[in-house]
Amino acid sequence: MRRGTRAALGTAVAVVVAGALTAGVVTVTAQTPGGPAAAGAGAGAAKDYLVFHTPNGRDAATRAIEAQGAAVVSADARLGYVIARSSGGQAAFAERLGREPAVVGVSGDRAIGYATAARAGAVRAGAAPAVPREAAPAKAARAGDEPLAGRQWDMKMIGATPKGSYAAAPGSGKVLVGVIDTGIDGKHPDIAPNFNRELSRNFVTDRPKDPNGEVLDGPCEYKGCKDPADVDDDGHGTHVASTIASPRNGIGVAGVAPGAQLVNLRAGQDSGLFFLKPSLDALAYAADNGIDVVNMSYYVDPWLFNCTANPADSKAEQLEQRAIVTGMQRALDYARSKGVTLIAALGNGATDLGKPKTDLTSPDYPLNTERARKIDNSCLNVPVESKGVISVAAVGATKEKAQYSDYGTEQTDLAAPGGDADVKGRLRGERGMILAAAPEHVLRARKLIDAKGKPKDGSVVRDCTGGTCSYYQYLQGTSMAAPHATGVAAILIDRFGEASGDGVTLDPAKTERLLNASSTPRPCPSPRRHVYSSAGEKVAQVCEGGKSKNGFYGRGIVNAQRAAVIDP
Repeated sequence: MRRGTRAALGTAVAVVVAGALTAGVVTVTAQTPGGPAAAGAGAGAAKDYLVFHTPNGRDAATRAIEAQGAAVVSADARLGYVIARSSGGQAAFAERLGREPAVVGVSGDRAIGYATAARAGAVRAGAAPAVPREAAPAKAARAGDEPLAGRQWDMKMIGATPKGSYAAAPGSGKVLVGVIDTGIDGKHPDIAPNFNRELSRNFVTDRPKDPNGEVLDGPCEYKGCKDPADVDDDGHGTHVASTIASPRNGIGVAGVAPGAQLVNLRAGQDSGLFFLKPSLDALAYAADNGIDVVNMSYYVDPWLFNCTANPADSKAEQLEQRAIVTGMQRALDYARSKGVTLIAALGNGATDLGKPKTDLTSPDYPLNTERARKIDNSCLNVPVESKGVISVAAVGATKEKAQYSDYGTEQTDLAAPGGDADVKGRLRGERGMILAAAPEHVLRARKLIDAKGKPKDGSVVRDCTGGTCSYYQYLQGTSMAAPHATGVAAILIDRFGEASGDGVTLDPAKTERLLNASSTPRPCPSPRRHVYSSAGEKVAQVCEGGKSKNGFYGRGIVNAQRAAVIDP
């Protein structure tokens, strides 16, 4: 789509065509194969591995797995991988499998990702209260506004207001928006009316500790360590969902598309970590269940940049990165082929993604395993640099690209409000961030509210309109920008989608075209070498491209009001 200038990923990956894969998931009863035990494999607890194969290579991959004394547990023909179970060490097992031409990637089925905002740049609590701790009374709101609308500069910027998109395109309630994140608090008063409990799923199992005994998710809250599909123990996913589609119900805030349905497709752990397989499962489920658009405000780890042939990495590490690149691309392709529009946060590393040089944060799981390594433009941040994904940069209240936001002429498709606490004037601090719903139990656990429920600092706002109190939190990051674009996409799908068995459907290519056409173009700053001042330091970033498409703003800042009236 827009990655044509990227360096080739290598023959094995390049030949993958998701459309050639036969749909279906096959579960196999695991048995100990009769083949020889893997050389050097010691006894130990069995572990599962995702083994990605070429479109016609399943049988060859299965033979290679069994030759190593491992068992095939299940297979997903839609995405072209099998799950192998082995008690040997991952590196040796992966390297041996990698010698089979039909195998294009191998990854352990373990936690390998972080929510973008939680990893780099989300601000959860201010150092000191910068705003009143209680919400302004409802009577202070303008007619037609939600009680906290006065704090939503982001909605005003894109025309998501009672006199803007809310009036012109209120929504039919037929668009299904999937939030692939840490979960959604489906009981939150400002989410519950639009929460589709029937379709929501949790694809993860909580893990109290990591392989080294470090605390990961903490104690399990539910039997079998499986949270219900209306729970978010992190808060990131709830904030994202609220920005997309909090309803206009006279409580708290309203989202960009208050007439859309929210579907929880949970792929993130309580800790903010993501697993590769839950990410694949969430995308495949979205494809098979009529989801119209998904928001992905995270990246898949342990590699911030996935390099399929980096000499600085071991063979096993290369195979793991190939598995991430290949597996996610297949899942994204499958979802898009079924009518799912794909939107992702660009990232918070303040990096020109077209010219990366060093990765200092990978691999970051297990903990404390990072090392510095040289990288180049062939290395991909997944899923935002995957094909078919609409990537979103963040701007602050002045419409200037946020200093933390990644950028790049190849990578940046659109921009949207993501917050910037460093902006000057009345919107400095928390007020310069994005306010959206937060789970009360998460705020209590983080000691951001007291025993009586009162916020302890300006990062949290409580609204008790109508006698029921609900909570909201200021955060910033490209994680907060992407859901604004997702909400605008929902408006467009609702307006131009064709009737389907589950509501409406719109070709993702057309949705993207309309998103681009309805956005407000913004040129590079002058001079193009823009200097940011943050925390006493000056940082320079260079914007390349013209007004119609550039590395800071892509094709422009999303505009809900224009999307509500645009003529295709």
